[in-house]
Amino acid sequence: MQLNKLEIGKNIENEAWQALENSILYYKGQPVGTVAAYDSSVEALNYDQCFVRDFVSSALIFLIKGRTEIVKNFLEETLKLQPKEKALEAYKPGRGLIPASFKVVSANGEEFLEADFGEHAIARVTPVDSCLWWLILLRAYVVATNDYSLAYQPQFQTGIRLIMDICLANRFDMYPTLLVPDGACMIDRRMGIYGHPLEIQVLFFAALRAARELLICKGNQDIVQAIDNRLPLLCGHLRQHYWIDIHRLNAIYRFKGEEYGKAAVNLFNIYADSLPYYDLDKWLPRKGGYFAGNVGPSQMDTRFFTVGNLMAVISDLSTEEQSEAIMNLIEERWEDLVGDMPIKICYPALQGEEYRVVTGCDPKNIPWSYHNAGSWPVLIWMLAAAAVKTKKPELAARAIDIAANKLSEDQWPEYYDGKKGRLIGKQARKYQTWTITGYLLAWELINHPDYLSLVSFDKLPPETISRACEFEIGSIDPYMDH
Repeated sequence: MQLNKLEIGKNIENEAWQALENSILYYKGQPVGTVAAYDSSVEALNYDQCFVRDFVSSALIFLIKGRTEIVKNFLEETLKLQPKEKALEAYKPGRGLIPASFKVVSANGEEFLEADFGEHAIARVTPVDSCLWWLILLRAYVVATNDYSLAYQPQFQTGIRLIMDICLANRFDMYPTLLVPDGACMIDRRMGIYGHPLEIQVLFFAALRAARELLICKGNQDIVQAIDNRLPLLCGHLRQHYWIDIHRLNAIYRFKGEEYGKAAVNLFNIYADSLPYYDLDKWLPRKGGYFAGNVGPSQMDTRFFTVGNLMAVISDLSTEEQSEAIMNLIEERWEDLVGDMPIKICYPALQGEEYRVVTGCDPKNIPWSYHNAGSWPVLIWMLAAAAVKTKKPELAARAIDIAANKLSEDQWPEYYDGKKGRLIGKQARKYQTWTITGYLLAWELINHPDYLSLVSFDKLPPETISRACEFEIGSIDPYMDH
């Protein structure tokens, strides 16, 4: 679907680009990233740093515009910050981690980069998603530039391998999903998404696929084999156990509890009374569905998490039918999920006693604010990518039309509050870089659908997916041949 750029207003577009230029971070005279926000009206705190997850949308728009140098510099410099040796003491980042953020520091006339692996963050959260986004972005750079030589350099092959080592390591957990603490992703505060949150699992899936494409050097055969073993199990596990539609809801509703043995159907021992069936029965469209926020022992988080669901569509983790159902759900529940400012990070909000217990009475995550069902304009680019993927670009155009003038008038805030997203976030920074780039990137994607290849993958072969049914969940050692 081709849309005339004049429709979004040339002035708004120029304003967005100027704001993006202002956000570029330089190191030794070279561009290496973008700061989180360029808001001089408040104290910078850590918003003057370049965050890996924040830079993704900036990097993609730079790649689209042919400004590849800044993305290459970012990938090279963050790789240098990756610990290559095992940590010999506690409170040190583990080997293979990519930092959450970095900043340029000067001392004795010399510049150097100072990395934050979460040790300075509020609650000292671990940035598990940084490694995954870094791999996805490296692959996007290769696709955009056709410069395979960068990824094939020994230091990059080592870096990829170290990330895979930490992701695929043997652990107590027996599922193909990645076990992480609370606050390990974009929702980096206590929101009850620890364990196996959807966002991390989908990014893990995309990162595995990126690594599988990029690991070609000799000596990586064991990692490649581990990826080939893990991918179908992870994909099959998420498609089966995380999926919710009216048919699946009916099945869960009639689950028996306390089942034992290999013939058990209710593998996670989900108790029927723990799910809000009647709310879901009313909210789920007949032809809609989505991936649950989390699944674990006696627990199924039925909140809709936007990043995980949209990235499932974009990365081809979801089947065509599931992708169609996700987009149908967004269209049918537009007022709930999009409202007056695209798009809510999750839905519904935690409220009342649940809010107090789960968030610890977090004053920033009050109901319908910030991570607790606030509206985040950066997610427009993911909505646009998923809409293009499912041949529904009109949904993305509709969302951008809602946001266009308001974002400019409000000076590009970080997030919005309220059930409809009408209130500028109580603590939102203005001129938030990923708000700006999310808007610009969304327009590029619906005007030029070919750019979707930067973040999308070919479908996994049916025979690969069918392998997930060959083994009982939990019986696979990811480093063993099968």
